[in-house]
Amino acid sequence: MIRINEIKLSLEEDESLLKDKAAKILKINQKYINTLTIYKKSIDARKKENIHFTYAVDLTIGLDEEQIVSKCKSNKVQLTKPYIYEIPENKRSSKYRPIIAGFGPAGMLAGLILAEAGLKPIILERGKDIDARQKDVNEFWTKRRLDEESNVQFGEGGAGTFSDGKLTTGIKSPFIRKVLDELYEAGAPEEILYSSKPHIGTDRLAVVVKNIRKKIEKLGGEVWLETKLKKLIVYNGFVQGIQYTKNGKASDMEADSVIMAIGHSARDTVEMLYNLGAEIIQKPFSVGARIEHPQSLINKAQYGKFAGHEKLGAADYKLSYHGLHERGAYTFCMCPGGTVVAAASEKEGVIVNGMSSLARDGENANSALLVGIEPCDFPSEHPLAGIYYQREIEHTAYLLAGGDYRAPAQLVGDFLAGKESKELGSVNPTCPTGVTLTNLDECLPQKVSATMKSAIVEMDKKLNGFNMYDAVLTAPETRSSSSVRILRDEFCQCNISGVYPCGEGAGYAGGIVSAAVDGIKCAHAVLSDEH
Repeated sequence: MIRINEIKLSLEEDESLLKDKAAKILKINQKYINTLTIYKKSIDARKKENIHFTYAVDLTIGLDEEQIVSKCKSNKVQLTKPYIYEIPENKRSSKYRPIIAGFGPAGMLAGLILAEAGLKPIILERGKDIDARQKDVNEFWTKRRLDEESNVQFGEGGAGTFSDGKLTTGIKSPFIRKVLDELYEAGAPEEILYSSKPHIGTDRLAVVVKNIRKKIEKLGGEVWLETKLKKLIVYNGFVQGIQYTKNGKASDMEADSVIMAIGHSARDTVEMLYNLGAEIIQKPFSVGARIEHPQSLINKAQYGKFAGHEKLGAADYKLSYHGLHERGAYTFCMCPGGTVVAAASEKEGVIVNGMSSLARDGENANSALLVGIEPCDFPSEHPLAGIYYQREIEHTAYLLAGGDYRAPAQLVGDFLAGKESKELGSVNPTCPTGVTLTNLDECLPQKVSATMKSAIVEMDKKLNGFNMYDAVLTAPETRSSSSVRILRDEFCQCNISGVYPCGEGAGYAGGIVSAAVDGIKCAHAVLSDEH
């Protein structure tokens, strides 16, 4: 197979021209091209007067591929092999089925791999199925009635289900393709296989999650919903089983392999592991707020005269700030045409996130504007101090906004001026539980708000209009990543033998794809364990 990089198409050119352009680069007749698939597609908007698409394509041809590539003498052309995922050999001799706690991206992919290997895993998910979960989330968003076991954080699909479904990642792993293939097979749009910034969309995620569950079940695995892992049964440093509750009834089950794919909000489960003696350390995380602008402003800033072009869709951005002698700030999980999400999972705590549909056709753009928090900022050296710090910020925000799960909000102009907002301007905040206008300095740590203010001013120099007076900040965002890391060895086991800390909640991932990849890694570790 031949891969050709950096094929350019203008906004007015059709993708049918890719074959012709590829043939010219290879110096062959089109008739010799048997297949052509898009490997990568991205928008090049560095020059506003010449916005175009850039492609990498994979071809098979009816000629000697090695000879053609050699004659081509271009660094844009190379031989490559198609990716084929292979399940490692199952070396287990255990009579027990592997257990997985959590059915987010990490738990789903771990379960899928183990099911494909014939191990018939049992997956415990404390929350409800996706349909019931959506009803509970809507109940919270419309009536501000929080279910602590069925919400934006807990339930089938995990926290990623109520997000943009963003699949961008900074990691490099051959398993990324396996993750994307499985998501596509489960109903995600085909473009995730080649887009440089792939996303599924909140509206499609429900279907994807359901179909992955069905596939696991078809392969002999089981997904136990509304089933909460209460405790690991440990003897002499080895896991012997689990205690769980289902429908209010407590039960025990023998087990010698437990993948802990618990997500970043299962704080009670982390405390359980800590009390059992699992080695847990503090980990940096980030705190900040969601910033909302009119999507039209972002489109204009990014695409200039081409803003609104049907092929471009809603523009996004990724910005960072590094102040002299200051901590940095960055934008994260940018949701074009999206909404702010009320994402509480604990009583008397407020947190926000962002999501958007596949169409990304909302009036506002939103992104997290985050500042790094280091362990030295934590209130103590206790391994779980980061959790307690997050909880304190969330509770302060809850009280500041009125104690009814509305979120505290402030106009960007007022935030920069250090004064309380009294009324909204041209931007209507989208947080579904509503907002209370206030001064965010009263709920965000001083170091965080000071850095955010400097960052907004500097980011405006990179994206015109970012410091728009009427833009809205909604706080706090505290759950972009876990504040702990559950230590594990080269075999992905913690100091309790047979326990595999996994994904975001364990401190080894930061998004849907990286969590899913870590789920695959942990599944491989289980398959390689010869006990």
